[in-house]
Amino acid sequence: MSLPLSKSVPPAKPGGRIPEKIGKYAVIKEVGRGSTGVVYLSHDAYYGRDVAIKVYNMEAGGDEERARIARKMFLSEAHLVGMLQHPHILPIYDAGEEGGHCYIVTEHVHGARTLAAYCRPDNLLRIDDTVEIMFKCAKALHYAHSRGVIHRDIKPSNIMLTQDSDVRIIDFGIALVSDSDISRIEGIAGSPSYMSPEQVQSLELTNASDLYSLGAVMYELLTGSRPFRAGNLQKLLHQIVYATPPPIHTLRREVPEELETVTATALQKDPTKRYKSGLDFAAELTRVHQRLREANARIDRQEQFGVLRRLKFFHEFSHAEIWEVLRASSWQDYGAGEEIVKEGEMDDRFYILVTGSCAVERHGQRVGALDTGDCFGEASYVPGAKRTATIRATGAVTVLRVSSTLLEQVSASCQLRFNRVFLRSLIARLQSAERPAKAAAAGAA
Repeated sequence: MSLPLSKSVPPAKPGGRIPEKIGKYAVIKEVGRGSTGVVYLSHDAYYGRDVAIKVYNMEAGGDEERARIARKMFLSEAHLVGMLQHPHILPIYDAGEEGGHCYIVTEHVHGARTLAAYCRPDNLLRIDDTVEIMFKCAKALHYAHSRGVIHRDIKPSNIMLTQDSDVRIIDFGIALVSDSDISRIEGIAGSPSYMSPEQVQSLELTNASDLYSLGAVMYELLTGSRPFRAGNLQKLLHQIVYATPPPIHTLRREVPEELETVTATALQKDPTKRYKSGLDFAAELTRVHQRLREANARIDRQEQFGVLRRLKFFHEFSHAEIWEVLRASSWQDYGAGEEIVKEGEMDDRFYILVTGSCAVERHGQRVGALDTGDCFGEASYVPGAKRTATIRATGAVTVLRVSSTLLEQVSASCQLRFNRVFLRSLIARLQSAERPAKAAAAGAA
């Protein structure tokens, strides 16, 4: 976690010394410095993990207003300790006060960079990578919104990209939390370039404001240019309320029209004309992402349909229902030894083995096998559940990955059929696994 660099902030300790400990945490080094405090890389000996500690500067060099804002931001983030547990939201582990210094403890992500690094025309991400990142952000915002939290400051520098291309939304210092007066910070409201029209007009904010800001981030990641630019703040805010940003294709020709439409929907002036939720935003991004992949697909949809039609899993499905599942899915090839799902990770997809076979492993030990036509991914039925086993390809395999987000939007009959067949297959697999165990127990007796 990092803060914008600033030379105006006094050291957290007199003389610029780095404290040996903050609370129970051993300090390793300073990694960031901003207008409201300092960030240290620290170690949590109890859990055996590195953490980031943001120490708020309540003195702020005699600037009482800055100190007041720093305390409000501390209280806002402290209110969220342990509240937001999502794979794409930087978790807040702890908060405390020591020697007049207030601090927040978060996950430390080694080697991460914020999306601000990819907002230049000469350093843009691939279009499909941008879509995947925005999908993860939309899902994370939907999670936060469902718990009554509006971030209020979504911007490239508040979204981290890890070394393995994962995403973390950071800095909930000015978030609005339902039924909490702590987070209502007067005098600061976000970063002007990414603020929604209702935000710049100081109107009541809803979840739609965060979705607008995410749309503004998406626009910049795709084009290398912010939706609105002006010589001064007054002109910028006027543009946000009344102007239309330049069409994306005029800045980057290869961006498909459907992706431009998604961005334009998120940037609607009227909050009611945007996506109703982060989940709807994510679902539309999933469709676009799949169509981008399909443009270079190894086998066409008709052939995919024929392959699925022959699988036992789909014997009870009508032709129309198989097409619905196809539209909610993507195909993925894996080589021998590759992990398809990993024990302990969170994932919201169902899987059907189209070709090949896989090993089921738990705690590093092989406990079962899957063959062509088998399904897995039952953790998708429980929001936030972690995978209980690793599924590893034993040879070349092709897997159908079914998005739970898109599956929620297919017809009721297709959903019912999918759930019934999936659960029936799962129960049959569990029963077959029990028989050898019972036989072994009987033999031992």
